[in-house]
Amino acid sequence: MIGIAVLGATGSIGTSTLEVIKRHGARFRPIALTANRQVERLFEQCIEYRPEYAVMVDDDSAQRLHERLKQVGIGVEVLSGLDGLKQVATLPQVDYVMAAIVGAAGLEPTLAAASAGKRVLLANKEALVMSGRIFMDTVRESGAELLPVDSEHNAIYQCMPADAGNGLAGTGVSRILLTASGGPFRATPLKQFADITPEQACSHPNWVMGRKISVDSATMMNKGLEVIEACWLFDAKPEQIQVVLHPQSVIHSMVQYTDGSVLAQLGNPDMRTPIAHALAWPERIDSGVQALDLFAVARLDFEAPDFSRFPCLRLAYEAIEAGGTCPAILNAANEVAVQAFLDRRLGFGAIPDVIEATLGHVSSSPADTLTAILDDDTAAREQAMQLINRKEGQSRA
Repeated sequence: MIGIAVLGATGSIGTSTLEVIKRHGARFRPIALTANRQVERLFEQCIEYRPEYAVMVDDDSAQRLHERLKQVGIGVEVLSGLDGLKQVATLPQVDYVMAAIVGAAGLEPTLAAASAGKRVLLANKEALVMSGRIFMDTVRESGAELLPVDSEHNAIYQCMPADAGNGLAGTGVSRILLTASGGPFRATPLKQFADITPEQACSHPNWVMGRKISVDSATMMNKGLEVIEACWLFDAKPEQIQVVLHPQSVIHSMVQYTDGSVLAQLGNPDMRTPIAHALAWPERIDSGVQALDLFAVARLDFEAPDFSRFPCLRLAYEAIEAGGTCPAILNAANEVAVQAFLDRRLGFGAIPDVIEATLGHVSSSPADTLTAILDDDTAAREQAMQLINRKEGQSRA
């Protein structure tokens, strides 16, 4: 049986992963499940899936989980913190690691899994956004397998030729067409952006996602981070990646070839499809997803993105062009700004303002060590928080 560690088991990707694993219980076995603070949810998963290990990032939550499991006589070893995440990501009995922790918090355990030569099912795009070259070098040096789980990157992977492991050069691929739904505010008048609430931003028209990723989709920062991720995954230049708005979310991405051919991967908007693909590759297994009904879809629409409506997308392109730790600074500022918006401390329209100002204040460094990346990540978070506190003070004055 294939042993799997699910990092971020209580999130939407983690729960979908466990659903696919459950369908194929004779083939896959969850060895470790991790969460941040959702004690009751992870407790329930431990009862159902009986992993060997459970990790809570928060120490107090780990103690509570330990006590709950002890009460019902479930012998799961409970670990805590970053060290616990790294430990389960590198266990000898773990073959595959589902990297589904949201944000920068997933970087180090995902990198640890790559260093240990695991098959890394990458749903945590921030690992590549922050440490692209280090991460990809680690994968090559350790012999790890890297399979993208983001629906767009998984679609691109499926449309690529088999010899695309060393990038686009020599494959006949001229361009990657990265699709985006446009989120809930694709057609919302710009004058209404100042009044957008967290509830509205988290109500995605097609996908069921966590709150942070839902806001990123609404600002299209999610797509900007995916552009950066695609540059590293497929050794592509930013100008070789075209974002295409596709409101139906049926075509998950496309690859254009020099002969004029365009290959697309289609399917219902359900993350179990790319999860099943990454788990079973190079085979195919049942994901539990309903078959796509093209007659029900009826039409496929495409639009060019408007950078004035979605400045976060522009900032992401600028960050990957600038290089160094700029993408890490971008990501850190975004995480702080999005949390402030969810906490109702910052307006929706001010999210890109905070990110752009942070990029202007924090100097980029060469991204050649993890220490340099994490130092600039910290500096960006502090700068973004200062900007948000200043905006709050001005609004109260």
